[in-house]
Amino acid sequence: MNSVEQAILHSLLELESTAAARGSIGPVLAQLDLLTRQLPQGTSPDLLHYLHKRSYEKARLLLTGFDPEAGACPR
Repeated sequence: MNSVEQAILHSLLELESTAAARGSIGPVLAQLDLLTRQLPQGTSPDLLHYLHKRSYEKARLLLTGFDPEAGACPR
């Protein structure tokens, strides 16, 4: 994981905690947009897709090594 991806992961975790505390998420969203624009060429297309579509939970899962598309069904 490069430094921009690490910063994105940190911001995604901050977004979750800010939203849970019913705080203002605007600054965190702005930070995520800025960091997304800083991602280098060769970044995972899936990560770019999740960030551009604001699928932040899926982006967090991908960055932490989980498959966001796996679903929760145990079958």
